[in-house]
Amino acid sequence: MLSASQQKFLTALQVKKYRQKYRNFTVEGSKLVTELLMQKRISVVSVFGLERWATENAASLAPFYQLFNAVSEADLKKVSALKNPPPVLAVAELPEPAQPALDSGVAFYLDGIRDPGNLGTIIRVADWFGMPAVYCSPDCVDAFGPKVVQASMGAVLRIPLPEMELTEILHLEPQLPVAGAVLDGDNVFTTQMPDHGLLVIGNEGSGIRPNVEALLTRRLTIPRAPGSAAESLNASVAAGILAAFVAAVSPPR
Repeated sequence: MLSASQQKFLTALQVKKYRQKYRNFTVEGSKLVTELLMQKRISVVSVFGLERWATENAASLAPFYQLFNAVSEADLKKVSALKNPPPVLAVAELPEPAQPALDSGVAFYLDGIRDPGNLGTIIRVADWFGMPAVYCSPDCVDAFGPKVVQASMGAVLRIPLPEMELTEILHLEPQLPVAGAVLDGDNVFTTQMPDHGLLVIGNEGSGIRPNVEALLTRRLTIPRAPGSAAESLNASVAAGILAAFVAAVSPPR
């Protein structure tokens, strides 16, 4: 059974300022919690679940059994961020901020992505294509919020997610190639791509901000079909297309 203090703590972790204060975030659902227990990058703090879940997942839970708290479905409903609470919820430590090396491979830089579903999907795309990181501008939606974690399908457990201004990155690596998705750039399918650097994806409504756009070394466009009336692509869809093209033309690492 959850204590009042445990309930308060778990509910607080749905809010960014408390995730930052306690350096913790939540992971919900059997698949994602099992992935958390199996990986080594992010530390597990505690696990709250039904007794039947613990029995069914005894092998993966065994190294963490001292962290397991048996709770009821009613308890999970009180602290879950999901409409239909799953049988298990875990608390994990936020990974320490780090800047991965960008001398090989292309990483996303996300400029003001605000939709949790888009951010989670883009992180999942980066994981699929083996990107070294997903950089987020400070005003992006929090990468460790419950909706982003769910949409990423566990990719937040594997991909470094530094939060930095683009100018900070370029101060450290001033010669870094920076390509960006814009409406009036070079056709991405006919242009030559660098084998490392950043690929900038802009805000869902306003695109890449002018101060960030001024830092691009390559402007890219996904061409529309002749006669298409569509104004733009969804940010995560554009990210997927661009990542697939970069992977297709980049030499294997």
